[in-house]
Amino acid sequence: MNINLTDKHIALRRAVKSFCDREIRPIAADIDKEARFPWEVVEKMGRLGYFGIQTPRELGGAGMDALSYAIIIEEISSASGSIGLCVTVHNSVAVFPLLAFGSPEQRDKWVPPLARGEKIGAFCLTEPNAGSDAGGIDATAIPRDGGYTVNANKVFVTNGGVADICLIFARTDPAAGRKGISVVVAERGTPGFVVGDLEDLCGMRANPVSSIRLYDCQVPAGNILGKPGMGLKIGLAALDTGRMGIAAQAVGIAQAALDEAVQYAKQRRQFGVPIEKHQAIQMMIADMATRVDAARLMVYRAAALRDSGRSFSTESAMAKLFASETATAVTDLAVQIHGGYGYSKAYPVERYYRDARVTRIYEGTSEVHRMVIAKGVLG
Repeated sequence: MNINLTDKHIALRRAVKSFCDREIRPIAADIDKEARFPWEVVEKMGRLGYFGIQTPRELGGAGMDALSYAIIIEEISSASGSIGLCVTVHNSVAVFPLLAFGSPEQRDKWVPPLARGEKIGAFCLTEPNAGSDAGGIDATAIPRDGGYTVNANKVFVTNGGVADICLIFARTDPAAGRKGISVVVAERGTPGFVVGDLEDLCGMRANPVSSIRLYDCQVPAGNILGKPGMGLKIGLAALDTGRMGIAAQAVGIAQAALDEAVQYAKQRRQFGVPIEKHQAIQMMIADMATRVDAARLMVYRAAALRDSGRSFSTESAMAKLFASETATAVTDLAVQIHGGYGYSKAYPVERYYRDARVTRIYEGTSEVHRMVIAKGVLG
């Protein structure tokens, strides 16, 4: 397994960082404060291929590998966790399932506008009484009039407020239990498709997280992804890639916090010297840098396994678990190094601290990932 970055990967990182420095970092604090989705930046990212990173070129994508995907998500997230979240969820759990399980007709219909960023995708699994227990969903898609009548109440939908194409997990055969769960593609504008109020979140505030509700929403039979009953299989496959993306996002947030802490430690003076001279600060910086580097390597390992066509489920879960907990720890230390200023919105580490916390929750909690890892180790 080779996880060394090629010259193309290095050039890609440099290009993405340049874009983020120019287009995202200057507005990151404002869009967080205003809880505003930055359409002006999203349109530019679409032209650069960021919404179709691993989508084949013939379907409008950039045709890159998984390692490139991780690099792009990391760099965008270091500038804005909210925008990084939008891009990784769109690519990993919206576009990927369509590519992996869609029919040629479905791919031709839905993937190109998603890959170009003309439409935004969402993954709608969580319900008020079903989250970690994916098999506990109540949503239904009942065969009727040659199609399906869908009723669902999905909550905490990332990209929900702007999503055009939603992958809805619903029971097409309620009597079949977990084997009766399918994925139905529902499009904004369909009668009965309702976008709920945006969530007032602690972090990731520039991502329009909302509920998606379907009331007797009639969709064609051709909107079933894969085959009826394949819902949990599709969901698990999507989440393997999604976990890797969230891990890369967490690394980006942690790296941004580390960079700010190092810069502040060089400038802030206490007891007559910059605080970087104090051993207590040096120990914090050393721990932060080590954890960020280790998390990044775990993400790259998962990406390399995916690129080689090998199983990466356990490694992706490990990367997500470690990177999310690293982001939480590193941003906490960054706030501590800043002291009282770290608790002020005048400094970006306060935003990084809020954004980092949720990475331990979405796309599988840390507890669920420990279960996945244990299963992979124990067999």
